[in-house]
Parts: sequence; C-alpha cells; structure tokens
Amino acid sequence: MSSNNIPAPAPALGVTPAAAETETPPLFDEAVDVHEPRNLFVLAAHHIVLRVAWIFKTESVIMPAFVDAIAGPGSGWLRGCLPVLNRFGQSVPPLMLAENLKHSRHKKWPLFWTTLLMAVPFVMLSALMLSISWLNLTAQRLSWLPPLFLLLYFVFFSMTGLNQMAFATIQGKLIRPNRRGRLMGLSVTLGAVCAIPCAWFLLPRWLGLPDGGYGFVFAFTGIGFVVAAFITLFLIEPADDIDGLPTRAKNHFRGAWNMLRRDRNFRRLAIAGMLCMSGQLLFPHYQALAREVLKAPRGNLMVWVVAQNAGAGLFGFIAGAIADRWGNRLVIRLEIAAVIAAPLSALGLAAGWLPGGAAYLWISFFLLGLTPVMMRTLMNFALELSEPADHPRYISTLKLCMAVPFVFSPLIGLLVDLAGFDIVFASITLLIALGGVMTFRLAEPRRVAK
Repeated sequence: MSSNNIPAPAPALGVTPAAAETETPPLFDEAVDVHEPRNLFVLAAHHIVLRVAWIFKTESVIMPAFVDAIAGPGSGWLRGCLPVLNRFGQSVPPLMLAENLKHSRHKKWPLFWTTLLMAVPFVMLSALMLSISWLNLTAQRLSWLPPLFLLLYFVFFSMTGLNQMAFATIQGKLIRPNRRGRLMGLSVTLGAVCAIPCAWFLLPRWLGLPDGGYGFVFAFTGIGFVVAAFITLFLIEPADDIDGLPTRAKNHFRGAWNMLRRDRNFRRLAIAGMLCMSGQLLFPHYQALAREVLKAPRGNLMVWVVAQNAGAGLFGFIAGAIADRWGNRLVIRLEIAAVIAAPLSALGLAAGWLPGGAAYLWISFFLLGLTPVMMRTLMNFALELSEPADHPRYISTLKLCMAVPFVFSPLIGLLVDLAGFDIVFASITLLIALGGVMTFRLAEPRRVAK
C-alpha cells in the first residue's frame, strides 16, 4: 500500500473520502486478507499478555499507592504528576515519530521493540525495590527515589504511546474495520479473564509484605511485557511500498494542526476525546479518597484492581460487538454515559449514601475499567477517517489532543489536597458530560455514502 497525502474532507460533513465507507467494508489486499484470521489471533494474544502484565501496575490503584509509599503524607501534588507524565509520554513522542512509523515497511517491528522497551523501567524498579528491601532501608527516607521513579514512569509511557500507535497502525493495516471490534472484544475480555486470577492469587501475597512487595509486582509486569513483545513476531505482514522520506520534526505539529483544520469530523472527535479522557485526571485520587475519607483498609487494593479489570473485560466484549454491527459512534456515546457514573458513585459513597461505603467502592473501580476500552474505541473511530497510509498521523494527533487536559493534572492534585475531593470530582464529571454532548455532532463514517 503506497503512501498518500491527507485527503481533503467532504464539504458537507468534513469526512475524508477514505472515511466515507459503506456498510460493507472495502476488500483488503489478498496478501493481507488471507492471513487476517491468524493476525487477529496473534494481535489478540499480544494484547491479552499485555493486559495480564498491566493489571499489576494499574494507574488508579497500584501506581498512586506506590507513590504514597515512597513519598509519604501530603503527596497529592506528586500523584498529580502521574497523569501529566502519562499523557505527555503517550502524545508527544508518537506525534514526533508518526512519520517514521508511516515510512516503516513492516509495522510489526516497531510494535515488537516498543513492547520490549516498555519492560525496561519496571525491571529497573523491581531490581531497585528488591535491593532496598534486602538492604533493610526505608524507601521514604531516600529523597532521590520519587524523582527517579517519575523519570522511569515518563520513559515507560513514552514507549507505551509509541506502542499504542504501532498497534493501531498495524491493526488498521491487517484487520478490516468490521472486525476490529471483535479484536477489541477478544483481547480485552480474555485479557481480563487471564489477568484477574493472577491478581487474585499473587497481589494479596505481595502487597501484604512489609515493604509492599513492589519489587515482585514490578518484576511480574516487566516479564509480561517481554513475553508480549515476542508474540508479535508471529504476525504475517506484507511489506508496504514506501515513497519519500519522513518529514522534519518541526513539521509534525504543523501537520497535526492542518489535519484538524481540514477534517471537520476528526476535529470533533478530537474535542470529544479531549473532554472524555479528562476523567483520567482523577485516576490517582480514587484510592486516596478511599483511604482518607472512607478509611478503607490496604487489603482493598486487590479488590479494586480485580473490579477494574473485570469491568474492562465485560465492557470490552459488549463494546466490540456493538462497534462491529452499528459503528463506533454509538459505542462512544454509551461508554461516556457509563464513565460519568464512576466519579459520581465515588462521591456518593464518600457522602455516606450507603453505610460502610468502603465495601462498595469496587463499583467505581468496575466502571473505571471502561476508560481504556473507550480510548481504543476512539482510536478505532479515527482509523476509519483516514487511509491506511495516514493512520499513524491520525492516531498520534488524536492522542496529542487527548493529552491537553493533563497539563492541569498537578493542579488537580493540589486542589484535592486544599479543597477536598467533592468539587474536583464534580468538575471533571461535567467535562466528561460535555464530551458526550460533542459526540452528537460526529458523522458515522460507515453510513456516509461515497
């Protein structure tokens, strides 16, 4: 498949010609089509193993709890740094390297290397925490540990952003539009089915150790990423015909801006995604709310991890089936409605709507499991708005737009410390609701006539 310039949008709806699909998706090249079942299975297996590894580093439970463990009381501003490093890493590096991915003849090699490099920060953290425990040191007394952790955290999410872009791009190349929901459903659901038993049996044992067991937790994560990387080598991918050279770095942001100006439907998607994903600003603070307001015991961490992944598995299965049949626009709307319920339920429990609210906080974490599913749905929508050659550019631009709210993440953490949880959670809920309203201005690509 040869490289092409960004196509001009249709005047009426702002949908690119490549996005103007009929109900029957276009046929793929024969070399791709014949291997689609195998490639779908391999991509699903890759994501399943990735999901098993990821459950041991969930952003709403394990990582903020680790920050509190190494930084001590008053670490709300430090927890607030996690989302901004998360989003900056997942947005800027992919935008800078989108052209390099586009000009790569085989997309599976970037997928392999980025997955492998995702393991490095956690292998280093594991070795560090095991050494601290062996030397009988106190992590909170090591002033250099929080900044080192933040650096490794940023490196990890830079690799994660590149990995997600590579995954979406090779999915767009090897899997037809009306089967991408099946891939999402299989990978997310089976990933949860495999991950939950691992968390159920291993996390209580490790988190119950005097040092929190983070050395073992991070070792499991790193090994899982290594296994996931080698699974990608089983993909069968024909080489792309590449024309020209990647553009210079200074043109990346200009190209993203021009794309937003030209493609009205993509611009609306980017705004909706930016508002909806602002819910992730609250991720580090759910466990803090449970600990400080509801006085939840430390053992609940494992329950919340399991609940969040169970939610991801169930919602991923449902969302994938709906997306393949009725399109991604409907799925995004339904996902937003459920995502709004997460902060509202946490506020209700903190306000004492139910006696013993800490025992029911798993409901909020169950609903949080929908957030990564919604992110994949947004990216699948973006894939249908462009030709395969432009998939890296569309995905990286979307991820950059979704990162905009995260510049306020440290401020959110500071506000939680100063003003409490109620006003912060309520304000973010309003932003998510506005994103839901924005989806009613989106055109469904599969229903636009050529």
